[in-house]
Amino acid sequence: MVEQLVRFGVAMDASLLAEFDKVVARRGGTRSEAFRDLARAAILRARVEGSVDVMAVLTLVYDHHVRDLTEKLTELQHDLGDDVRSTLHIHLDHHRCLEVIVMRGRADELTRTAERLHALKGVKHGAIEIITDVPDRAEPHSHSHEVRLKPASRPAKKSARKRGAARSSE
Repeated sequence: MVEQLVRFGVAMDASLLAEFDKVVARRGGTRSEAFRDLARAAILRARVEGSVDVMAVLTLVYDHHVRDLTEKLTELQHDLGDDVRSTLHIHLDHHRCLEVIVMRGRADELTRTAERLHALKGVKHGAIEIITDVPDRAEPHSHSHEVRLKPASRPAKKSARKRGAARSSE
């Protein structure tokens, strides 16, 4: 269903509009699309200020050489129990790791948890993305994930005798 678009006027300082237009040009699209995105983001922020059930994706970049940091991160995730749905750990370089934690729970509780994790010594960067409008936890998962994969075909290996023969004829 397509909703009816409503036109309205917006008054702002010329310098603010010039900066906004640069943002719009950089990302592509129109002013209208950018304003709609800003409105949606403001509405989502207002929704998550309370105890609404949400999904959240928390990202952390941290120095894994900082004493006890890895253990503290693991302990905080275990404290959340079933609210942690999945984690991904990537080694960025010799010192830094990226941790992605997918969580489900009350927005206010997950935000507090994210703030605690971001405040740990050794965490260099942290962000949380909150997704509202998630189905009720009691709703059953209603579709199958059955996938039939064909067995992977592997190229036949040459026997040692054939490899040796190939080399000697070169």
